[in-house]
Amino acid sequence: MTSTLTIRSCAVCALLVAGPTGAAWAQSDSPAQALLSDSFVFNLGAFIMSTDLTARLDGQSRTNPEVDFDKTFGRPKDATRVRADALWRITPTQHLRFMYFDNSRTTSRALDQSIQWGDYNFQVGGNVELQTKFRIAELAYEYAFARQRDYEVAATFGVHYTKLSVSLSGAATLTDANGNVTQVPAATTSNSVPAPLPVIGLRGAWAVAPNWVLDAQGQYFKVSSDGTHGSVSDLRAGVTWMATQNFGVGLGYNRFGTNVDVNRSSFNGRVRTGYSGVQLYLTGAF
Repeated sequence: MTSTLTIRSCAVCALLVAGPTGAAWAQSDSPAQALLSDSFVFNLGAFIMSTDLTARLDGQSRTNPEVDFDKTFGRPKDATRVRADALWRITPTQHLRFMYFDNSRTTSRALDQSIQWGDYNFQVGGNVELQTKFRIAELAYEYAFARQRDYEVAATFGVHYTKLSVSLSGAATLTDANGNVTQVPAATTSNSVPAPLPVIGLRGAWAVAPNWVLDAQGQYFKVSSDGTHGSVSDLRAGVTWMATQNFGVGLGYNRFGTNVDVNRSSFNGRVRTGYSGVQLYLTGAF
């Protein structure tokens, strides 16, 4: 009799312990939900993308026409570039987000139309090398004004730092401030446009299934100050499959564009550039 009571008592105790544990397990976050609550989230992926670059560099005494570099040098084939993103949830509602993207290109061809770039004129028939470097870095603060276990919507404010460098090398003529023209057999001209532009926007994520998350974000801003007049837009959408609580893979689409007029000693002209394409990425969350 005593043995039977002992067994029953142990069984009851086991049920009492298992009950809360089972309830806690039932309410634990799924891998998708964990992605919306983990303190650190990292994405690292490759872009299959196309670019667009149109720019104008004015001379000392004249305004030059815009150069469509994709048309002049041939639109580059889709290239693969790497993009890195990081999110730090300082608190459930306050976050810091960082993004870095780098796209560089080197190509050369015999020109079928002349290029007027600053005070240099690269003439028809000459072989010219083009080197471009296009880098973007963003630091943004987010406030999640709506969030539950399955979704999160945040307002963002940050700064996009975009830097474009253009270098042309080849035979050219050089016109000085007095209008004198000189032949330069091996001319090289290199100019860069740093464009720090603030952005505001929204970002949202939704755990649609235990292992699947949909996310989207949009950012835009237009500014005119200190010799720089420009706008920037950044749109992105993606889907992530979390294989485990900490690791997943995703597929997204990103379209970025900036339009800047600059009147400075280092660059006096206009730049319109951007990229768009599909991104395949790995996700880590901790």
